[in-house]
Amino acid sequence: MSSLFPALEAGSGRSALRFGDRSLTYGELRAAAGSLAARLDGAERVAVWATPTLETAVAVVAALLAGVPAVPLNPKTGERELTHIITDSRPAMVLAAPGDELPEPLAELTRVDVIPHGDAPPPPEPEDAEAPALIVYTSGTTGPPKGAVLPRRAIAATLDALEDAWTWTSDDVLVHALPLFHVHGLILGVLGPLRRGGSVRHLGRFTTGGVARELAGGGTMLFGVPTMYHRLAEALDGDPQLAKALAGARLLVSGSAALPVHDHERIAALTGRRVIERYGMTETLMNTSVRADDVEPRTGSVGVPLPGVDLRLVEEDGTEITAYDGETVGEIQVRGPHLFTGYLNRPDATAAAFDGDWFRTGDVAVRDADGSVRIVGRKATDLIKSGGYKIGAGEIENALLDHPGVREAAVTGEPDPDLGERIVAWVVPSDPAGPPPADELADHVAAQLAPHKRPRTVRYLDVLPRNDMGKIMKRALHG
Repeated sequence: MSSLFPALEAGSGRSALRFGDRSLTYGELRAAAGSLAARLDGAERVAVWATPTLETAVAVVAALLAGVPAVPLNPKTGERELTHIITDSRPAMVLAAPGDELPEPLAELTRVDVIPHGDAPPPPEPEDAEAPALIVYTSGTTGPPKGAVLPRRAIAATLDALEDAWTWTSDDVLVHALPLFHVHGLILGVLGPLRRGGSVRHLGRFTTGGVARELAGGGTMLFGVPTMYHRLAEALDGDPQLAKALAGARLLVSGSAALPVHDHERIAALTGRRVIERYGMTETLMNTSVRADDVEPRTGSVGVPLPGVDLRLVEEDGTEITAYDGETVGEIQVRGPHLFTGYLNRPDATAAAFDGDWFRTGDVAVRDADGSVRIVGRKATDLIKSGGYKIGAGEIENALLDHPGVREAAVTGEPDPDLGERIVAWVVPSDPAGPPPADELADHVAAQLAPHKRPRTVRYLDVLPRNDMGKIMKRALHG
């Protein structure tokens, strides 16, 4: 296949990467990655201590140029989980920034310090499109994390599909502050700009001031997760410079979880700029997105399937759903060149993940008449069967968030002898001293949606449990 990074071949003086006050041009990145790639020659795979630094970006690019699969490691991973990942993936070495202290599970690995400068041209990239490029470990919510093997063609297919959907060009300057051990921050946020020949500015740590500064200083795109956009929305009223900077961006993209409707509307009202959402996961990279050229707002939608992606909804028995009615709920299945090749060392899990050549995402959604997808949650935790109805938790959460007394909300199902499952709302009130009454919230949901979607139980919390990406960990919610 062709090069993942055509702009590296020219090695220009154009800015490629900037992390804080440290940066590399395409020429400097080419030399630094080329020098490191030579040291990786012959390795079966390598681990990357994925801090939000210039060194991580250089390490991953070097591994891709060398044709050596890279395993990004979350620096916050606990010892038990990290030991599992290292034992499972068996990297020959670990790449890290000089001075990084590595935990005990990495002690037996050969350490290679990443130096972000060099003088060697990169080797020829592998021509095999199926060659493993990255092994990214899943979150492990239902057991030990599994290593999703992502081939070179999946990375190219997803990034080229997003070029089409987002009119992404070499003139774009991407701003983000996402971690670099997962798909959103690493593949979209670093490899995406490099494949387009544009540039990325990583904040290191998210702040509303950092976002305002970088967008006002030439940034054209912002990638974030709902927690980040919620903080931006809250800061907008008292920060005209932030509002001006967001208004000047070409594209605001949110992913990894649903962005609440009220944050959508607040940002749009104060900046004139709408946030678009996309849908992907570790095993599939990107499946759908709202298009940059859509003229109609698509609040609550993750858009239409990307070029090259086949998507269908199925019933629990595997029957395909043909309705585009915005009501019929089914599991999302996808197929296309953007898919992973399988789970490392887990042929059983790989086989179970597929229905023929269709990947079972475990996400449930409805489709509107125009083909756009609205996700209502995870099949395992967000599809609630109550009183003979199939109900998606996501739409109830959005209805709750529309209540002025609700700051955050999550919805789950619990066993009920009469209904099968009853709907339970977990609410962080806007005013902890005066939370809205449970019957008021139930009536609010029933009036917006339907009576059978009202919460039967409301539980109040100080904070919802979330992971590093801001996703609510529903399995941690207990009665």
